Amino acid sequence: MKRTLIIAEAGVNHNGSIELAKKLIDVAVEAKVDLVKFQTFKADSIVSKKAKKADYQINNTKEAETTQYEMLKKLELSHEDHIELIKYCREKGIEFFSTAFDTEGVSYLDSLELPLFKIPSGEITNYPYLKSIAQKQKPVIISTGMCNLSEIEQAINVIIENGVPRSKITVLHCNTEYPTPMKDVNLKAMKTIENAFGVKVGYSDHTLGIEVPIAAVALGASVIEKHFTLDRNLPGPDHRASLEPLELKNMVSAIRNIEKAMSGNGIKKPSESESKNRSIARKSIHIKNKIEKGEVIKEEDIISLRPGDGISTMRWNEVVGKKANADLDEFHKITWNDLI
Repeated sequence: MKRTLIIAEAGVNHNGSIELAKKLIDVAVEAKVDLVKFQTFKADSIVSKKAKKADYQINNTKEAETTQYEMLKKLELSHEDHIELIKYCREKGIEFFSTAFDTEGVSYLDSLELPLFKIPSGEITNYPYLKSIAQKQKPVIISTGMCNLSEIEQAINVIIENGVPRSKITVLHCNTEYPTPMKDVNLKAMKTIENAFGVKVGYSDHTLGIEVPIAAVALGASVIEKHFTLDRNLPGPDHRASLEPLELKNMVSAIRNIEKAMSGNGIKKPSESESKNRSIARKSIHIKNKIEKGEVIKEEDIISLRPGDGISTMRWNEVVGKKANADLDEFHKITWNDLI
């Protein structure tokens, strides 16, 4: 059975608080996700001090007057924070993960010996960043929000040219509007990516609710990434498009059920669990009107009734015209021994 890698994206929903970050880890553990992911950056190295916030960031933070730099500066995790969170994850039995946004951050995460790298949608056209990640020779997950196929192809080529085989690349279909309107999900694009580039695919979700990532797993996603929070009403850019704890738990449970449901061999035949119901649910031929021995059975003398452990009603025409071998009472379940 194929197991989907589920990444719970804490991102910056810790609001700059290490204690809040630990509570998010606790939620991820309770939900039984595979990885809990944060974001590793220094505001000074990824955004200018004059850069405006995205519309969704303004709407979600309710702070139109502050810059993107001011917002991000409050959300940085220090080296000490990283070490403390990694230690906490180990104690809780979950794997710490993070996304970097520049080459310095890539080198830093590599020094922490994280097992793989995740490229966020905004960095997919950042050549030196892509090259830096590929040179670390670890598996790579790429989000593709705002992308067309040509941009995805270019990013994949950079990664492959710098040492990561195609087999270690997973591409996530994504939409970077927070929250994403259902009409813009275009989930079929995930399969388009798979067919175009021969890579493993998945889905990074920013819709409200859990339906779309579950559907993505049914379509073959090998990775699901989803933002989560303690409370959607908390201040911050990503809380509103995040799952609350019970929703995250329900999403994981549903995905694991879908994995089981999709694990069959595709052969249409009765399953082990339902075989016992065949005779109960199906019908066989019974006597409708009392028949005397030697009498020819007419169509109006018989009826289809449960259980189905007698003569199948698909052999109806073989019974009509036969003679009764004995007196047969109404509702008697016919056997071939009853007929001559």
